[in-house]
Amino acid sequence: MFRNNYDNDTVTFSPQGRIFQIEYATESVKQGSVVVGLTGKTHAVLCAIKRNAEELSSYQKKLFAIDEHVGIGIAGLTSDARVLSNFMKNQCLSHRFTMARALKISDLVDMIGEKEQYNTQHYGRRPYGVGLLVAGADNEGPHLFTTQPSGLTEEVVAFAIGARSQMARTYLEKHIEEFAECDREELITHGLNALKESLAQDKELTVDNTSVAYVGVGPNGKITDVFKVYDGQDVKDWIEAANTERAEGMDVDG
Repeated sequence: MFRNNYDNDTVTFSPQGRIFQIEYATESVKQGSVVVGLTGKTHAVLCAIKRNAEELSSYQKKLFAIDEHVGIGIAGLTSDARVLSNFMKNQCLSHRFTMARALKISDLVDMIGEKEQYNTQHYGRRPYGVGLLVAGADNEGPHLFTTQPSGLTEEVVAFAIGARSQMARTYLEKHIEEFAECDREELITHGLNALKESLAQDKELTVDNTSVAYVGVGPNGKITDVFKVYDGQDVKDWIEAANTERAEGMDVDG
């Protein structure tokens, strides 16, 4: 891992033009458990796999509500995610207090991008070792953004981050044309199916290791479903529905 004098800080470029500290932070995102996000006509949905460090420990939270119209899914260092989520909460509260309306999702993501990129420019700081999927809704409809430790942000229709997330992204790419017309329940089913693609062969989705969150907006731009995270028995029906649909699909293919 140590690359002599070129990975001591974030303001020293290697002869190849690389900043190794950013690459190390990006690697921590790749080692986190999978988070899937996708958007439809009226809803943005996040689905995540939670991990527990050992049998005696609880499962780590992966989805966090920021405001009634926006929330995040994380992959990477939870401690860094907590810093960024608190920053986002403060920005949303401040905007509601001063402007009497919800902060636009794109503006919030721009603030996060600037905060993350600041740490890549100043000596004595380090990049945030966490990737975010930001799901929200405003008067322009549902949105999904992804952020990286380098400060890069992108708006996407569907995406997955974390370990083995490429298989989840492959599933999303195959079905991306369907998402625009999907309702909330269909989006959740697609999200859980994408999670399954990323699981190891001896693993499966359970009420203990699965989290689901969504936010919805009406045609008038008003929030119809505030952002809420569902865990435990609240996700049981969704997991069973996804299992049933997958079994039926396998029968048809056979």
